[in-house]
Amino acid sequence: MEFSAKIESIQPSATIELNSKAIELQNKGYEIVRLTAGEPDFDTPEPIINAAYQAMKEGKTKYTDNKGIKELRQKIAQYTNKKYSTNYKENNIIVTNGGKQSLFNALLLITNPGDEIIVNDPSWVSYDAQIRMVGGIPVHIKTTKENNYIPEEKELEKAITNKTKAIIINSPNNPTGAVYDKEFLSFISRFSIEHDLIIISDEVYDALVYDGNYTSMTNFEESRDRTILINSFSKTWSMTGWRLGYTIANEKIVTQLAKIQSHSTSNVNTPSQYAALKALETDNSYMVEEFKKRRDYLYDEFKKLGLTFNKPKGAFYYFIDISNYGLNDKEFCEKLLEYGLAVVPGSAFFCDGHIRLSFAASMDDLKKAVEILKKFLLDLEKEMS
Repeated sequence: MEFSAKIESIQPSATIELNSKAIELQNKGYEIVRLTAGEPDFDTPEPIINAAYQAMKEGKTKYTDNKGIKELRQKIAQYTNKKYSTNYKENNIIVTNGGKQSLFNALLLITNPGDEIIVNDPSWVSYDAQIRMVGGIPVHIKTTKENNYIPEEKELEKAITNKTKAIIINSPNNPTGAVYDKEFLSFISRFSIEHDLIIISDEVYDALVYDGNYTSMTNFEESRDRTILINSFSKTWSMTGWRLGYTIANEKIVTQLAKIQSHSTSNVNTPSQYAALKALETDNSYMVEEFKKRRDYLYDEFKKLGLTFNKPKGAFYYFIDISNYGLNDKEFCEKLLEYGLAVVPGSAFFCDGHIRLSFAASMDDLKKAVEILKKFLLDLEKEMS
């Protein structure tokens, strides 16, 4: 049977695949510490669950507006305006089945065959795949640990051709934990205007910032009309399985996105939308504080192990250079899994010689992970000597 060449050209999500492999080993009785998936270990806050239950009891289980219920879109606009001093209204919002659908819809909307989309590496696994799925060409720009994984302006300028359509910005960043500063984002704003680019700004980790202030791409009024903001309830309120995301953009873009969604999934499941309404007024500071504690604990432990990395300023990942251990990143992860620790190879994020380790896990699991990693590295060093 012949399948679409576009689909044949992509690989399954490496993070989901590795997490599934670790779960499979656990189900067979192996003790595995899973630090693969980008999923908070907290339960969804009870008020949010109760709001969904109440909505179902009240019969709120029918179709809604394809873009989402009016109350939720209004509340998302108010929430965003308060955080970033913007002036969005309900017609600037469409509620989606997670941040992935927000991204896919946006790429499907703007991409013609052969259009080029700039992606800054290391980059989330789905950017490249989704660009290819809609007929675009991903243009990967390398960043470095020494520059805090912030792209160099000259490299971005060199990437521009007459086919360049858009640039994807992801801050706080998955997998590096980098948070782009105001100066760089100001450059991106000017850069997009100069080259007539659309900015897709993936800000799903915007509530998880541990050091300094956070700047959103929407803070720049001059480029706001060409910015498509991707966000989600998954990381902020530990709602990964609810599949709730949203897109914010100018009204013309949102109208077109709604057209796409009307022919794919239609509205997000209705009870979840009422849960999201409650989420927007639910405190999540205890989660942020706990993530910060875990980050700081691992920072001290990884320093003792002599590992090479940057301290993440946001999100919940460490991106560690393992290029000096005589193994490529996939071999490193496979051997580490034999010791009982599951992490993701950097090559999944277009950055060989690294691993991504999530600290969205309990402190007990993180302590076990440190002990496993310590033993593994000692054994590796013995083999190398």
